[in-house]
Amino acid sequence: PSPSRRPSRSPLPLHLPQDSSPAAAAPTEASAPPLEDCLRLLRGERDEQKLAGLLIAANVCRAGDAAAVAQVYRAVGPRFLRRLLNTGLGKVEGGKEEEREAYLRLAVTVLAGLARAPEVAADAGVVSTVPIIAEVVSKSPDLTITEECFELLSLVAIASKDGTYKFCEPGVMDMLFSQISNFPDGSRCLELSTHLLQLLVHKLRADNMSVENLQGMASMVTSLAMLFGVLHTAVKFESLHMLATLLSQKESPLHDALRSMPSTIWKSHIRGGIIDVLQNRVVSSEKLQALLLAECMMSILGENWLSEDHKILDNKNAISVDKFVLLVLQSARVEVAVLLNELAFSKYESSKSSQTDDAIIQKQRNLAILFSLIERIIKMISDASSGEGEPSQTICEKTIMQVITGLNETISLVLDFLQDAKDHGQRKGDDLLAAVRIVGSYLAETPYACQEKTGHLLEFIFSIEGQDESSPFYSVRFMLPMLSQITTTADGCRTLVSFGGYKAVIDCLIKMTEENGMMIDDGSMFLACDTIINIMSNRKNYPIQMEPCFIRLLQALITWAVSVANPCDH
Repeated sequence: PSPSRRPSRSPLPLHLPQDSSPAAAAPTEASAPPLEDCLRLLRGERDEQKLAGLLIAANVCRAGDAAAVAQVYRAVGPRFLRRLLNTGLGKVEGGKEEEREAYLRLAVTVLAGLARAPEVAADAGVVSTVPIIAEVVSKSPDLTITEECFELLSLVAIASKDGTYKFCEPGVMDMLFSQISNFPDGSRCLELSTHLLQLLVHKLRADNMSVENLQGMASMVTSLAMLFGVLHTAVKFESLHMLATLLSQKESPLHDALRSMPSTIWKSHIRGGIIDVLQNRVVSSEKLQALLLAECMMSILGENWLSEDHKILDNKNAISVDKFVLLVLQSARVEVAVLLNELAFSKYESSKSSQTDDAIIQKQRNLAILFSLIERIIKMISDASSGEGEPSQTICEKTIMQVITGLNETISLVLDFLQDAKDHGQRKGDDLLAAVRIVGSYLAETPYACQEKTGHLLEFIFSIEGQDESSPFYSVRFMLPMLSQITTTADGCRTLVSFGGYKAVIDCLIKMTEENGMMIDDGSMFLACDTIINIMSNRKNYPIQMEPCFIRLLQALITWAVSVANPCDH
């Protein structure tokens, strides 16, 4: 064929040299011409010269000389490589089918070799090929080509921030990961694609992303959800960990992107995956991850996600909504019981414990996650019981009663944990504060549950401080919803007055009114005011004196009222 000239702006078909084919094996390293010969061919104007140069360049890339690789890349240029890829994909007219596959293989092999040099992998020209390589992955039936594509893409993702965020362009994630579930178990393709997903999960940050890129990240979540819900291999657990990492980022713009997605299949896949993990014999750490994921889903989509009736596609282990709610709660309760026991042992039997501080801190974090999940279940059950739940909720009354019974037992265990702390003179720690919070959340809905234990522990609860607190504040605040209810009766007031608990409520309220104090929602202030009013209204039933704390409260309320009325003056 007659030689073709340097390509114009529109892609042109490439022509094979008469005496060579890209399908032919590249020259061996021993017989490879010098680098200068390779560069001269790559700089040639004819396609035949460039193709011959690329065949030689494969050996240069394998040699691992970064400077030589960079020279090769500059000589051939990204434009020719993109044209070669497009020809291989059949986007350029002309050329036989077998030739197109050979072009594709050559282009991918050379690009993957060139990208081993970080300087090249970070170059804008290589980064720009990410969508084309994703298309190759989605279309090529040849797993060896797919392997090299994933190797190339991983190198691009590692090399630069621009390379990482290129994956968020529309359609890229879908093309890349839609076929993962079809890769043979244990295959190199599955390993490389999973590795690429892990890279993206840990490098991508949703903050300040464009709406378009956020949709790309949301597509990655749907791909991971599918893997988590469908596969029954080690990749299932890898997907679980990646989903937990992505979705546990607090106040992430990604959450809004997920909420706005029209498809609900990803929710069903996650539900199915959680069922698989919790129903089967897996290590506790994996169950904790599944429960963390459930908490994330409730945080993003609302508490009612747990009780929504989503159909689980192609899942033999699909269960009813009621059974799913009970499965999640029971699994969380078991893990809470284990962690409370282990933490108590490590704290109060330290001479016998071999656990490191890091191990204890991790247990405390896990406990906080489980408490958060149970709090959300409490909220969901409260809404369902009061008829405020979404119409899609199908949880039955029998299940609600079973949940309440289970919650009673767990809160009783938490109170025992606090009793242990009291017996050992421990009143400071974030795990203790978290325990108070979940007790307060439950008693806000059922103020007279565990009444005897709560009454004995209330004074101690008011003394508990978080690790960074200098005096008790949050422990009192967490109990305000319950206090505002029990103080409507004389017995409740008497319990609070018996140890001077109303003074702690007053101190808490004063802190909430301070101009530079902690940012507290108005609801807590109203609950504190209700509690104090209830105490004052029933003071004829028990001795109470107008102590200085009441004067300080009045002064604080006046100052706060003025600051609210005239915010510009403060």
